[in-house]
Parts: sequence; structure tokens; C-alpha cells
Amino acid sequence: RRISYLRLSVTDRCDFRCQYCMAETMTFLPRGQVLTIEELLRTARLFTELGVKKIRVTGGEPLIRRGVGELFAGLGKLPGLDTLALTTNGSHLSEQAAGLSAAGVRSVNISLDSLEPAQFALLSGQDKLNAVLDGVESAIVEGINVKVNAVLLRPWAEAQLRDFTAWLKDMPVTVRFIELMETGQHKAFFKSHHVSAEPHLAALKAQGWQALPRGKDAGPAIELVHPDYVGRIGFIMPYSSDFCDSCNRLRITALGKLHLCLFSEQ
Repeated sequence: RRISYLRLSVTDRCDFRCQYCMAETMTFLPRGQVLTIEELLRTARLFTELGVKKIRVTGGEPLIRRGVGELFAGLGKLPGLDTLALTTNGSHLSEQAAGLSAAGVRSVNISLDSLEPAQFALLSGQDKLNAVLDGVESAIVEGINVKVNAVLLRPWAEAQLRDFTAWLKDMPVTVRFIELMETGQHKAFFKSHHVSAEPHLAALKAQGWQALPRGKDAGPAIELVHPDYVGRIGFIMPYSSDFCDSCNRLRITALGKLHLCLFSEQ
């Protein structure tokens, strides 16, 4: 593999409790064990010196990390870094979008599993759909490329596809539907909620959505466009046979542990 992409976790804490991600009661890392802002910046600098061109700041929820503005300001000044990106639940994005853009953030992935308020609250554990949608709007206004990540879940998958597709009629974002992945802590949830993306992908193609060719450095997502829609639709299918073929990334946890695979604990 040629590694050009680093995912840098800055905290394990999050203000949401998404059913497929976190338990209601969580034990978080002691703050003294988490990498400091200085250590995060040094780590990022060393990786860019080794050829990393893209860094994505992740969590937990990175925007609740104390000093995260200083971190982004420092990352944005790294020589050789082409892309600075963020993954967030979006609930704090509206008040920070301008600062993130000024620091050099050009791409943000926002986790948003439903546009229906009650379902959003059920899945995320927080009644903050409007705050997230405000974050989407603020990022667009600041010129940040927005991708919305929605985990496909039984029994809501049909409604998710319907609602988000209608939203994309006039919304200039990419919504990427992600197949639920099985983890050691959520085996029962996976068994009851996993749904394959394949039939939904086929249905959209039958409706006139066309797959875009993947770029040389593109990730695993299949992206589709339609002449009648401003936004795009993507699918991330981790159980497809070619999912790992284009992997160009490493992950560093908030503890400073290096993972060669996003889904490996080794």
C-alpha cells in the first residue's frame, strides 16, 4: 500500500450516543492519557514529512475537544499537506464552521442517519437534528465540501433512502449510505439491523442515477449523480470483494496507537 492519508483521532468522547457506536454508559479515557495538542501536531508533522498528503481529524466528536481550534490552525500550516478534513456529528459545527474554514478545512463528513426528528433522536440519543442541519448549512456557506454519512439500518433503510434522495434535489452535498459493520461490542445490534446496500444501489441506477468513475486516489465509496438532482448519492459497502483494494490510510487513536486498518484492533 502507498499511504497518503492519515485519520487522527483527538478524543474518544462524544456528546451523542448512537446505537451502533456507543453504549448508554461509557467509560472514557482519562484526559491525562490522551495525546496533547502539541503531540498531535508533532505526529501530524512527522507523517506529512513521510508523504502523507491528507489528514482527517476524527473522534469521538472532535469539536468538543478543548484546544481543537489551535490544532486545526497548526495542521493548516503544515508544509506538504494538500487536504485537511474533519469528521463530526455536526452538532457544534455551525458555531465553528467559519474558524475551521479559515484554518484550511476544505472537507467535512457529517454523521446524520435520519432527517426525521424522532428517528434521529432515537438513533443518536440526542434531539439535535436542527443543530446538525444548521451545521450542514454553515459549512456550505463557508465553502467547505460536505459529505453526509448515513448508516443503513433495518427497518428504516427504505425511509432513509427516500428522505435523503428527496433532500438532495436542491442540497449540494453528497449523502453516503454505509452498510453497518459488525463489531465485537454490537453483534446483536448488527444481526437485527444490518441491511445490504446492493439492492438499493441497483434501484437507484434503475431510476437514472449513474455511477461516477473513481479517481486514482478515491476512497471505497461508489458515487452516483442524476441530472435532476443537485446533490450526489454514495454507497460504502465494507463487505464487497474490492473494498480494501484502494486503501491508502492509517489510523492513530487518541492514545497515540497506530492501526494499519481502520477496522482492526491490532
